[in-house]
Formats: sequence, structure tokens, C-alpha cells
Amino acid sequence: MKIYSRFLGVQPYEAVLEAMRAFTADRGPETPDELWFLEHPPVFTLGQAGKQEHILNAHNIPVVQSCRGGQVTYHAPGQLIVYTLLDLKRYHLGIKQWVSQLEQVVIQLLASYGIEGQTRCKAPGVYVGNSKIASLGLRIRKGYCYHGLSLNVCMDLKPFQYINPCGYEGLQMTQLSNFVPEVIVKEVQIKLEHLLQEQLLAMTESN
Repeated sequence: MKIYSRFLGVQPYEAVLEAMRAFTADRGPETPDELWFLEHPPVFTLGQAGKQEHILNAHNIPVVQSCRGGQVTYHAPGQLIVYTLLDLKRYHLGIKQWVSQLEQVVIQLLASYGIEGQTRCKAPGVYVGNSKIASLGLRIRKGYCYHGLSLNVCMDLKPFQYINPCGYEGLQMTQLSNFVPEVIVKEVQIKLEHLLQEQLLAMTESN
């Protein structure tokens, strides 16, 4: 079954959250899966178990309660968002396995730029050295997955200092442009879309 990729540009967080919820509520066993690629205007989002204490000072940046897993994170233009609206049963995957697959795809992407990415036990996401470059937060409803990952490409990282990113005090954030100064979101989006489609196709063929 074809997996549709949607390239949505810069979209408000709350509107996309509602669209994901509606898509997931309305879908059935025959609904094709979709990958949504986009950016958000500046916003802090709190995961389901997110604690307000991890927002140190919002500095007038909106704070939105989300239904994804994880704690608090920051989104802004220059950060690539990929929402994975998938029927995990179709791939015989659990949520932890899909998190691991997403991490490995990001590590592949970084490797294409000569950057070594790593994962950490019990701290989902992808890291370069001691700094985090990609965050993950997913939601499962009746076996259907939504939300996904955020990859820092070429953004203003300063607002991450206004929070404890992902609930970790003092966690340093980094981005692709620190290693590849001329990189742009559109270029990364094309590469990541190809890698994700390839990964999903391989899993489909193996089942």
C-alpha cells in the first residue's frame, strides 16, 4: 500500500494537532499511511505527562498541551518536523520498535553529512556528542500512531535555554547547521523523506 508524503510548510501547532487527531480517529484498516513534513511557528509543547516546572521562563512564547509522549520541547522555523501517521499493526511494530526505527533513520541521515549520531538508553532521541539534535514523541490510538520527530536543522536554539529540554536540566541542544553551515530545511526534508519511505517499504516487504 502506498505511503503518502505531505509537505505542509509552516503550520500552527494546534491546527496540525487537531488534523492528526481527526485523521487518526477517522481512519480504518484500509486507510493509507501518511508522513507529514512541516515546520511550526515558535511554540513550547508539553507532552502528556509534561510538568510545568520544566518551563523555566516562556518569554511570551506560547505553551501548548499536547497528547504525545515525552516532556517539554520547543518548535520553531528551521526545525524539521515529521509526523508519522501509521498503522503500526501493518508493520508488526510496537511503539518502542518504531521509536528505535526513527532514531536509526535520523542517524543514517546524519551519517550522510559525515556526522556521528547516537542514541541513549532511556532517553529517546538522537544525540551528537553530549548534545541532542532530534527529539521524539509519539501517541498510539487503537494501534494507530501519530506525532513523530523533530530535527534541529538551522533554527534559533536560544529558547531551549528557557526550558529543561525533554525534562532534563541543563541538556544542551545542537543542530545540523553547526556542522554543515549552508544546510537548509528543504534539502534535509527531501533526504529524510526518502530514507523513511525506504525504511517503511522494506518493513512492508519483510512482513
